[in-house]
Amino acid sequence: MRRLIALVDGSDYSASVCDLAAWTAERTGSGVTVVHVLGHRQGVKQDLSGNIGLGARTQILEELAELDAAKAKLAQKRGRAILEDAKTRLETAGIKDVEVRLRSGDLVEAAAELEQGADILLIGKRGEAADYAKGHLGSNFERVARSTARPVLVAARAFRPIRKVLIAFDGKAAALKAVDHAMRDPVFAGLAFHVAMAGVASPEARRALEGALAMLKGAGHKAEGAILPGAPEEVIGPEVAAQGADMLMMGAYGHSRIRGLLLGSTTSELVRGCQVPVFLSR
Repeated sequence: MRRLIALVDGSDYSASVCDLAAWTAERTGSGVTVVHVLGHRQGVKQDLSGNIGLGARTQILEELAELDAAKAKLAQKRGRAILEDAKTRLETAGIKDVEVRLRSGDLVEAAAELEQGADILLIGKRGEAADYAKGHLGSNFERVARSTARPVLVAARAFRPIRKVLIAFDGKAAALKAVDHAMRDPVFAGLAFHVAMAGVASPEARRALEGALAMLKGAGHKAEGAILPGAPEEVIGPEVAAQGADMLMMGAYGHSRIRGLLLGSTTSELVRGCQVPVFLSR
């Protein structure tokens, strides 16, 4: 049984994460585990006594302890409410196998533990501060995407049914793995593909593009492609819009020597700029 991990935080993106998870689960027959992680400041009791100077009264310490306990209890109630809303949204969409997990601690550590039995991680592009950081990616997304060994499906602010996928392709290993993934994964069964390469239309680039298209067509997909003059971060986003693509797919990493630690800069720029979900293959 396939399983999806959907990470939700109660932000505007959480609804889109649930809708994207429902769409994916319906196509693959997967179950969905919805996870909300309470950060250390939310769910873990803090020892504030060290902040009190000499001569502080016992009453102050007691009040601080009560306040800390109340904050933790409220965070847990909020977390359970977020999970219940997510479960209801998925079940309303027709997904029967839905479980919820409320965890405390670090998001990356929780995701690393839960992903062992999962096929895909789903997360919003941004979190609760989305309205204040529209030009930036969420720190939680970047941390999870850097650390996980699973494909990551990144939700945009709003979800729409996916019919056409644009693959950002450069002919290198990560891009070839993305094409191979698109050929084999039932998530993409029956979808149309547009393969876009950025750069100079050299003979080598044309051969690479033709090879990718042949792979997709050989797997029964409708596929077309184009070589676009310019840098990927400048031309891929507009091509997604021009083609009416509902999802962008690409390899997760650039080709830096430290690619195991950092997302490729091109990857980050494309995720940041696109208004559609992004599938980061491994």
